[in-house]
Amino acid sequence: MVLTRSFVRAKRPCTDGFRWFVRQFGEGGNYQAMLDEMVAAGRVGDACWLLEQFGPTAEVRVVDAIEADAVVFAGTLEVRGGVDVDGVLRVGRSLQAGGGVRAGGEVQIGADLRAGGGVRGEAGVHVGGDLRADWGVDCAGELRCDGGLRTGWDLHCSARLLVAGNAFVGLDLLADEGVRCARGLQAGADIRVADTLRAGQGIAAGGSIHAGLHLEAGWGIKAGGVIAAAGAIRAGESLAAGEAIRAGAGYGVFAGLDVQMAAWEASARVSAPQRPAGLMSGWWAGPAAY
Repeated sequence: MVLTRSFVRAKRPCTDGFRWFVRQFGEGGNYQAMLDEMVAAGRVGDACWLLEQFGPTAEVRVVDAIEADAVVFAGTLEVRGGVDVDGVLRVGRSLQAGGGVRAGGEVQIGADLRAGGGVRGEAGVHVGGDLRADWGVDCAGELRCDGGLRTGWDLHCSARLLVAGNAFVGLDLLADEGVRCARGLQAGADIRVADTLRAGQGIAAGGSIHAGLHLEAGWGIKAGGVIAAAGAIRAGESLAAGEAIRAGAGYGVFAGLDVQMAAWEASARVSAPQRPAGLMSGWWAGPAAY
C-alpha cells in the first residue's frame, strides 16, 4: 500500500508532523515502511496517528521474536517466540505469539491476540477480537476485549475489565475496579471484584465470588464457596453457593428476576447451607448439592 503526500495532507496532520513527513518521505512511499521508519525515529505518536487514519492492511509479517522500544504494525504479526516491548504495542490486525507478550505502554490489537505464554500490559490493553493466553493475563490499566476472553491461569486487572463475549479464566479473576461481561463469565477458582460485577448471562466460580458493590447476572450465579456482595445480589434465574449467600447490609438478594413466579421452583432456585438474609425473590431450595 502506497501513501502519497496528498493523501496524508488530506487527513489534516499537525504542522510539525507533516513537515517531518515531507522531509523524510518526499512525495510518499510504502505505508508499512513509513510506520517502521517513524517508530525507529522515535515518532511513535505520529505512527499511531497514521495507522488510525489509514487503517489495517492484509500484510503478514513472520518473525522469531520481538524486542523493541515500540511496535506499530498495520497488518498481522506472527511471532514464533515472545514479544517484549518497552513502550506502545499497536497492531492493525492480529498478533499471534508462541511465547508471552509484554508491553510497557498501551497495547491495542485490531483483531485477535493469541499468546502461548502470558500477557502483561503495564498500561491499558484493548483487543478488537478474541484474547487468548495459555498462561495468565496481568493488566495495569483498563482491559477491554471486544470478543471472547480465555486464560489458562489467573487474570488480574488494575482498572475496569470489559468483555463483549464470553470470559473463561482458568484460576482466579481479580479486578481492582468493576467488571462487565456481555455474555457468560466463568473462573476455575475465585472471582474478586472491587466494584460492581455484571454479566449478561451466567456467572460461575469454582471458589467464591466477591463483589465490592453490586453483583448482577442475566442468568444464574453459582459458586463452590461464598457468593457475597457489599451491595445487592441480582440474578435473572437461580443462585447456588456451597457455603453462603450474603448481600450487603440493607440490601436484598434477588433470584428469578427474569422468570415467571410460577416457574421459580424449577428455574429460580436459591441454594445454600443457610437461607440468605434479605432474600426477596426466588424459591428457597436449601443446601446446594455438589
